[in-house]
Amino acid sequence: MKLSVVIVNYNVKYFLTQCLLSVDKARKTYEKKYGQNLIEVFVVDNNSKDNSCAYIKENFPEVILIENKKNDGFSSANNQAIRQSKAEYVLLLNPDTIIPEDTFIKTLDFADKNQDAGGIGVKMNNGEGVFLPESKRAFPSPSVSFYKIFGLSKLFPKSKRFGKYHLTYLDDNEINKIEVLPGAFMLLRKTALDKAGLLDETFFMYGEDIDLSYRIAESGFANYYYPEVNIIHYKGESTKKGSLNYVFMFYNAMIIFAKKHFSGKNAFLFSFLIKSAIIFRAGLSIIKRIFKVAFLPFTDVVIFYSGFYFLKPLWENYKFHHINHYPPEYMYYAVPSYIAVWILSIMLAKGYRNPIDSKRLFKGILSGALIILIIYSLLNETYRYSRLLLLAGTAWAMVFSWLIRAIFTVFKFKRFSFRSKKEMKILFFSSEPEERKIEKNLLPYFENHYYSSRVEKKELIAGKIKDEQISHLVLAVNNLTFKEVISLIVDKKNYNTEIQIAYPNRGFIIGSHKVMVSSETDITEHFVLNEKAVKLQKRLFDIIFSCGLILFFPILILVTDEKRNYFKNIVNVLKGKNTWVGYIESEENNLLPKLKPGILNPVNYPVFDSDEIIKINFRYARDYHLTDDIYTIYKTFNKIGNKKL
Repeated sequence: MKLSVVIVNYNVKYFLTQCLLSVDKARKTYEKKYGQNLIEVFVVDNNSKDNSCAYIKENFPEVILIENKKNDGFSSANNQAIRQSKAEYVLLLNPDTIIPEDTFIKTLDFADKNQDAGGIGVKMNNGEGVFLPESKRAFPSPSVSFYKIFGLSKLFPKSKRFGKYHLTYLDDNEINKIEVLPGAFMLLRKTALDKAGLLDETFFMYGEDIDLSYRIAESGFANYYYPEVNIIHYKGESTKKGSLNYVFMFYNAMIIFAKKHFSGKNAFLFSFLIKSAIIFRAGLSIIKRIFKVAFLPFTDVVIFYSGFYFLKPLWENYKFHHINHYPPEYMYYAVPSYIAVWILSIMLAKGYRNPIDSKRLFKGILSGALIILIIYSLLNETYRYSRLLLLAGTAWAMVFSWLIRAIFTVFKFKRFSFRSKKEMKILFFSSEPEERKIEKNLLPYFENHYYSSRVEKKELIAGKIKDEQISHLVLAVNNLTFKEVISLIVDKKNYNTEIQIAYPNRGFIIGSHKVMVSSETDITEHFVLNEKAVKLQKRLFDIIFSCGLILFFPILILVTDEKRNYFKNIVNVLKGKNTWVGYIESEENNLLPKLKPGILNPVNYPVFDSDEIIKINFRYARDYHLTDDIYTIYKTFNKIGNKKL
């Protein structure tokens, strides 16, 4: 046996499928040249919940599947397969990768010609075609880590001293000896593994590639960067790189590495640097999250308050011919109360959802103003300030909150920009039957309006994209080699378009950090509503809201259309027979996460088109958030006594 390919899977069934398809083509290409039964493929599944194992058994019977009943980590899973391997080489490969057909021919021939090669890594690009600098790295010594952590490596990338972490001073397209192999693609000589040892299972995830690369070098072998092979690594499908969990896991792995391989003084210095980095990166991560969530509401608070700050003296001077007519409590308590109601109303109207929608923004402000006026009418006359000033403040809030978002849109601050009104333009590289099948798969992901075009010759793609200003390029793999797919993704900077890879016969499409699956395929693992914690949250909301309806029924029952079902619906929800917000009735709902029948549904109008129903239910299940239910009830509160919406 020449090569054992080892892939560790954890809940990424569709990325794994794509990876196995590319591996199978590379295997057949190699065996066609050198002989049959030279390459075997292992998949070690770490107790996935997405039906991966059954899918592999059915669709890839030639794969040697190892099914773990618990997740003991990446290193442990790889070692299970390595111990079974009798091949000359072992390739550790991530499931979220695509490799070209000539991968094994080129890398194995290079390894055979360079007997000092203990490990080989290749050139990697992410799903958007951007080169991944971790394709070539140095060992994270205290000095190298310091330069990386505090940004000197980015400031001086061509410096051999400061740019050592990612070896940025080396040409990305030249073969070189390196120190650390990328864990996403590690071709290892079995004799080097026998001498250096298997992966250290102390590392649950992250750091095991650095540790093994270090031990291979210590054993007298060299590690090579081999850019003659270019692969796609979608990166982070099993773990999200921006999360706090990632920060702690990654840097903790570095501490384990330091304690294992550095002397006492260096280990202490390295651990100090890493702990400083954890605090620094975790702090940045928290600040970034707070900024994303709080920036726009905080901006609105400043805008709304400044409106009253400028309008109040103008109104006082006009009405009373002097300023400071209203007591200080007006700006200290009344205005902040108005602002709190407005911010909450905008949230309920989804006015802070990305992308920003002006209709939701205005609806939130106007709803808030109405609530304030209702409360205002119930207050003691002492606390009733100017209604006209309140209305002027409302107008100010609408104009300037819209204006600041328009400015963000002009300067392309995407998170705070208005929803693009541009029509989605899709180019299919496929046959006509495949195009129809792909469109059916994509249906729930489309907006209501889109334009599509088709091309069957690869050399016409660039011209079509330019002439028709295409935003999405969908490639049917039946018409392309994986090498051609990778080439198109890497060259996408010339196209300025989003590229997705379609598998029409398998019913799914993969893009960067995105999987789109046919409604005919079992896809419940992609839905937020499939998570137990989310279902529990939804159930708790149903109970709390029902209790609120009982508590305030003398007032709330007056605004319902069909009062006779008011208490009946509450009882059914408390019993678990119904939920307050559920799907629109459809035969396709059996493909979605299970929900009790809803008293209300995500839209407040009758829907008769079956395709539109699929879209609405699909999006509700896929992107569900508790605010969706709150917003639905807010819009359709008068219908909570209805048996059916």
